[in-house]
Parts: sequence; C-alpha cells; structure tokens
Amino acid sequence: MDADPSSSPTKQTAALQDNFGRTIKYVRLSVTDKCNMRCFYCLPEGFKGFEVPDNWLTFDEIERVISAFTRLGVSRVRLTGGEPLVRKGLPELATRLSALDNLEDLSLSTNAALLTRHAKALKNAGISRINVSLDSLRADRFKSITGNGKLAEVLAGLQAAKDAGLSPVKINTVAMKDVNDDEFIDLVNYCGDMGFTLRFIETMPVGDTGRNASDSYLDLQEVKKTLSQEFDLIPGFVAGGGPARYYKVRDNDLHIGFITPISQHFCETCNRVRISVDGSLYLCLGDEHKFELRPLLRQGISDAGLEEVIAEAIHLKPEKHVFNSNPNQVIRFMSMTGG
Repeated sequence: MDADPSSSPTKQTAALQDNFGRTIKYVRLSVTDKCNMRCFYCLPEGFKGFEVPDNWLTFDEIERVISAFTRLGVSRVRLTGGEPLVRKGLPELATRLSALDNLEDLSLSTNAALLTRHAKALKNAGISRINVSLDSLRADRFKSITGNGKLAEVLAGLQAAKDAGLSPVKINTVAMKDVNDDEFIDLVNYCGDMGFTLRFIETMPVGDTGRNASDSYLDLQEVKKTLSQEFDLIPGFVAGGGPARYYKVRDNDLHIGFITPISQHFCETCNRVRISVDGSLYLCLGDEHKFELRPLLRQGISDAGLEEVIAEAIHLKPEKHVFNSNPNQVIRFMSMTGG
C-alpha cells in the first residue's frame, strides 16, 4: 500500500534523542534471522523457528524505514543477520541504501563463508567496511564452535574481502574460557599479518544459548592484561560507531578492541538501535522491549507518520541493560535481533 502523500517527511535531519540525552546515530538492520552456521552461543542445534518470509521486511519497506531514520539524523547503518549474505539480492539492497541522502556509512557483519562470491559486488554496492566473526584459527575447533563451519571458506572469504578493497576489516572474536583462550596470540598475529583490526567480545546472556555459554565467560580486563605481557599496547582509535575500546600495538599498525558489555558496560554512550528481519525495533540488545514497524508499514503509514512513531519509540530505550542484574530477561536468540 502506498504511503499517504498528504503527509510530507522531514526535510532536514533532526537529532533523535532518547530520555537520557543520548543521540541515536546508528541502526543495525537484520535482513534475515537465518544462518549457514550454528555457533553454540547463538543458535541452538536443530533450531527451526525462523521467521516466515511473508513477515520479512521487503527491500522497499527497508528503504522506507532507513530513509526515515536518516532524515531523523541517523548516519550509520550496519546490515546484519543471522548471516546477511543468505538473503537473496543483498548487494541490490546495499546499492539502494548507500544512495540515501545523509547516510555516511554502510557496513556489514558476516561470517565471511560466502564472501568469495559477493565481496566485489558488495564493495561496488557501497559497503564501506565489514566485521567478520572468527573465534578460532583451528579447523577442528572452528567446526565445533560453529556447528558446521569450514574455516578454509572463511579465510578465503577474508582474502576476497581484502582483495576487493573492503576496509577496514574487523575480526570479531568471542573470548571464551577453555574454548579459545589459548589462541588469542595467534589471532593477534594473524590480524597483524593481514592488516585487519581484531576485537574481542565478552559472552552475553542472550537467549538460552548465550546463558548456556556463561560457563565460558572471560572478563576482557584479564584478557587485556594477558595480551599486554606480549604486546606493548597504547590507547588507539578505529573509525566506526560501535562500543569497542581500542588499543594500538606500539610500532605496529595493528589495533585491538575490547567490547565489554558485562565487565565494563558502555550504556551511557549507547547510540544505536536494532531492527529485526520482521520489522521489530529493539531499543537495547539486553532488553525485551520492542516496537513493531511492519504492521504500520503495511497499513500505509505516511513518511511523516513513520518518523513520528520512530521518534516516540526511541523513548522506550532503557537507561542500561540488565545482563548483570537479570541475566534471564532476554529470551530471544542473538540471531533474532542481529549483532
């Protein structure tokens, strides 16, 4: 259904602020909740409860929603999943979004297994940079963590991304005790050799899978101390709208980031919201509150009306997550929200 032409959208960008004075500049958009891997902290083995395609936002609907956000001042969008590259026609969507006025940065989160096919097309479509999940450099361990992943495909995909000129490439490693904590030095050296940025992430109690991984939790303050014994780390900076705290290896171009939602949360500076594949607007990864945009889109809401409800929905954003005080609150799996 077409939007009501009698209601005009905002012509100038306006600050999109929550009740705590934080300006929202960053949207993480999940284009699918499906994935070609089954990382044990993200998706349970045998899970089949994915959103039906009729409930996915179409590319036209996605473009309308992101256009509204950009008119309200959002300048960064990240395409996520699940694994976003399993959504047919993703480069087409990227082309449409990258052409939007006021959108300064369009990026992608991926497991890289399909990048050998898509890296050049994504670069041509306007993807400026990518984040890649990589928890191990050992093929057998990688397969165990991901359920069925092939490390060789991921490494080939990373090489394809580098060859296509996608930059920066950020490697995201979930740091897990007794799982991959003996590989951190190897990962640092690999990223240094490839010219990638490495970011360590603490496990989060998102869904039963995330809570089941809590026994593997590692405080990244301890990881930083361990790495500091091997590398001379000094404060650094890497462009992007995310929450990582970066350090640079002295006399080297390598940057290492630490994302610490549990040991040292960053809620006071959170500038992001998430949209799931079915059009649910999640205001916080660590909270169940959501605002459903899809029904409004399919009822023919005007562009101005869409901006109005988005601005109102932002007021649902909580002051902070409850991972520490109530780790059982978030029942959805990570793949349902996007990274």
